[in-house]
Amino acid sequence: MNDLNALGIDIYNKIVAFAPSFISAIVLLIAGIFAIRFIIRMVRKLMIDRKLEPTLSNFLANILFWTLRILLFITVITQLGVGTSSFVAILGAAGLAVGLSLQGSLSNFSGGILIIIFKPFKVDDLIEAQGITGTVKEIQIFVTKIISGNNQTVFIPNGILSNGVITNYSMQGFRRADLQFALAYDVNIKIAKDLIMNVMHKNPKILETPEPTIIVNKLTENAIIISAKPYSLNEDYTMVCSQTLEDCKLVFEQNGIDIQPYARESSGN
Repeated sequence: MNDLNALGIDIYNKIVAFAPSFISAIVLLIAGIFAIRFIIRMVRKLMIDRKLEPTLSNFLANILFWTLRILLFITVITQLGVGTSSFVAILGAAGLAVGLSLQGSLSNFSGGILIIIFKPFKVDDLIEAQGITGTVKEIQIFVTKIISGNNQTVFIPNGILSNGVITNYSMQGFRRADLQFALAYDVNIKIAKDLIMNVMHKNPKILETPEPTIIVNKLTENAIIISAKPYSLNEDYTMVCSQTLEDCKLVFEQNGIDIQPYARESSGN
């Protein structure tokens, strides 16, 4: 009985001795959670006031959020009397194991950072990459979300995206179309070029600067290939291509100019 009493008293004394550290740790945890929320809210507001790009703002805010949480966790367990040196060693070993098993994800993570820092494209840009052409809707940490022309949602891993060729159709603000016409050999090339140029000058969506051009692209066995190269704003590109082709077809018919049927070039064998 005396031994049980001694054990009970020993446990009681340890609880009493540990209570201040435990209460301090709880108070520190609660205060830290509210402090992190306040800091993140203020940082987000500051980045909005500075008109920082939303993708970069969210990325930086998330990094800061998890960094502060890790620091708070270490501080709380230190307050509880847990040795941090051994804990950090275990955490480092676990981090190494996880890193080796998630090499692909880490590659995508670093690719996302490169995209956000160097900005080869931004949200709402029309790009072509990895065989996909579409509008960028969201740049996430690991993947980039793209909406293709036929309204399909495509997710491209940032690792291969950042290391591949990216064509950004939106960066310059305007685009040049390359429209080809296959005309018969008996057609007067000068008249045909004048008709095409007249069509392009009448289209208000075709830019005057840079000026549209027309060239003889090649001479095949069956036709003269003429290329019309009008410039338009990005949002008018599709309509300019369609309208120019339609108007040229009509004006060719009105002036007796024959458009040759499409014929694939021979391979030379």
